[in-house]
Amino acid sequence: MTIKQQDILNSILDGLREMQPMQTNELPNINLYMDQLTTFMNERLAHTKRYEEDKVLTKTMINNYAKNNILPPPEKKQYSSSHLVTLIFIYYFKNILSITDIQKILDPLHEKYFDSKDYSIKDVYDEVYRFESGAMDTLMEDISTKFSFSREAYLDAPEEDREFLQQFAFICELCFDIYLKKFIVEKMIDELPDRSQKAKEAKERKKAAKAAAKEKKK
Repeated sequence: MTIKQQDILNSILDGLREMQPMQTNELPNINLYMDQLTTFMNERLAHTKRYEEDKVLTKTMINNYAKNNILPPPEKKQYSSSHLVTLIFIYYFKNILSITDIQKILDPLHEKYFDSKDYSIKDVYDEVYRFESGAMDTLMEDISTKFSFSREAYLDAPEEDREFLQQFAFICELCFDIYLKKFIVEKMIDELPDRSQKAKEAKERKKAAKAAAKEKKK
């Protein structure tokens, strides 16, 4: 590996080291209004942005999440730490999953843990954080291996094209890895119970019971 190639790899690994997820002990201990919420999230997750002008969260995004039932409504226009945890989950999920899939994952958490005092959605997130932090070293080792393999590709290609082709090979390796993991995630989501259908059926039963009671009174 040349000095230039080593510099590229070091830059990638340094970027990964900065991508540490937020911990729940970093969350504000008071509820936030919308402007305070967007300011906090945009400042705290600024390192995840691709371009400086990108926004981590906007009022429109948050309102759309609430409209699509993947974010519980605020209490008196204020957002709790449970809302922030949900928004962190959404922020990372939305790059690879559909709104429908995100809702299917988060609905069970919201139903059981969002307002729970015994075991909260923050406790769920803390366990995910612990798991992901431990996986970072493995990820960085895997990235280094893939990068090294890509540097061994296209050695017979024209010298002026070799660096681009090797970079292309590295990108392909990463994309295929993402594709396979996304495939697995979607398969697992498809195995989850369809709570939206159950909720719809329950609503229809309630409506039918109400209509029957009304008819009985006549």
